[in-house]
Formats: sequence, C-alpha cells, structure tokens
Amino acid sequence: FGFKYGPQLEADWVVDARMLRNPFWDPELRPLSGQHPAVRAHVLDQPPGAEFVDRLAELLRWTVDGMAQRRRTRLHVAVGCTGGRHRSVVVACELAGRLRGEGVAVILHHRDVERPDPR
Repeated sequence: FGFKYGPQLEADWVVDARMLRNPFWDPELRPLSGQHPAVRAHVLDQPPGAEFVDRLAELLRWTVDGMAQRRRTRLHVAVGCTGGRHRSVVVACELAGRLRGEGVAVILHHRDVERPDPR
C-alpha cells in the first residue's frame, strides 16, 4: 500500500519499506511496478534490501509458527512505501513467495499498485 493514500486500517502488522532504495527516482523504472524483475533487482540488490526482507521473513515465520500453535489462522500484514507501487510490492511478493514455499497459505493483494502517480 502507499502511505500517501492512507493506512491499512485492518492490518495486524504494518511494515514500512520506505527505507529501501526507491525505483521511483529512476525514470526507466518509474512506470513499472514492483512485480517487474528490474524493479525487484533495484530494490533487493542494494543494501539493505535483501537483509530487510530476510529479517522480516524470519520474524514472520516465527510468528506464523507461534500463531499456529495457538490455533490462530489469520495474520494480515500490510507492507507500505510512499506510493504503494515499487518497494512495498517487491517486499510483499518476496515474503509471500517464501511463505508459500514453506506451505503457508498466502493471499496477496496490492492495494495501490495501479494508482496513477499524481505528480
């Protein structure tokens, strides 16, 4: 989601990805979304991108395991950046892919990825 469009009120966790390198400032990447391989590389291949996702994934795995032991089955994680088009999409896709690879059911929704940039 994009912080500039308002918070994700129903989220259990809100993750702020604005510390990561912003593809918006690269004219070639600006029109693309975080689902594009070039945007993914831009975000994850420079520090702290990969480490940010690694640490989040570890915490999320631990939390999901703890919730399962208590028979809780739903955790809504909202990953945000400024516009909800680049960094948050990359991080959400990475986390979803890792969790799915471990057998966790994941629903992935990018609230603001299709919004036109008002600038």
